[in-house]
Amino acid sequence: MRYRFGDCVLDSETRELRRRAKPVHISPKAFQLLELLLQERPRAVSKDEILKRLWAGTHVTDGTLTTFLAEVRSKIGDDAHRPDFVRTVHRFGYAFSGSAEEERPIPGNTKTPSYAWRLLWETREIGLHEGENILGRDPDSAILIDHGSVSRRHARISVSGSRAILEDLGSKNGTYRQGAKLRKPVALSDRDELRFGSVGMNVRLVSLPATTETTPQTGR
Repeated sequence: MRYRFGDCVLDSETRELRRRAKPVHISPKAFQLLELLLQERPRAVSKDEILKRLWAGTHVTDGTLTTFLAEVRSKIGDDAHRPDFVRTVHRFGYAFSGSAEEERPIPGNTKTPSYAWRLLWETREIGLHEGENILGRDPDSAILIDHGSVSRRHARISVSGSRAILEDLGSKNGTYRQGAKLRKPVALSDRDELRFGSVGMNVRLVSLPATTETTPQTGR
């Protein structure tokens, strides 16, 4: 799904934010926060709900959330005192209150499919975005793994279309693919078995329809 608002475009599939047609560097958690507010608009989302959905099972303070909200506003050009998009609901949470348009797939159109990488972790399915995906215990990791056997910056998966490269980042307990400990970066394949410390996951490569059409929507 793509969301267009003001001079910005947020793309959930490619995990990109663009402003005035130019890529904007934004941290993974700030991206997820903006995406969540867009998905739930115009509903106000409580701080507790945001913390549970973005940092499930991890203790994170309100100050951390405030820091990422400030990043979101900076990246999209929103003023906290006179906001056009992200509204603060005092003593509760935040809401996306500006107008936005969604781009949805057009049924029946055929174009070259794009690809998406997914990590399957127990009952969870986690999407990997284009470019660098850091895995570890650091709360700002693209994939947060809150487990004692996992280092803060444990590993990196770099995605470029249908190609993904896995690299260990000097972790204490190692990164494994198909049971073999990584000594250097390796290319991933669909259904590979991965292990970060003692945490096991599977990787999947899926094809996605690439065609979209703009559908104006101001609410859900």
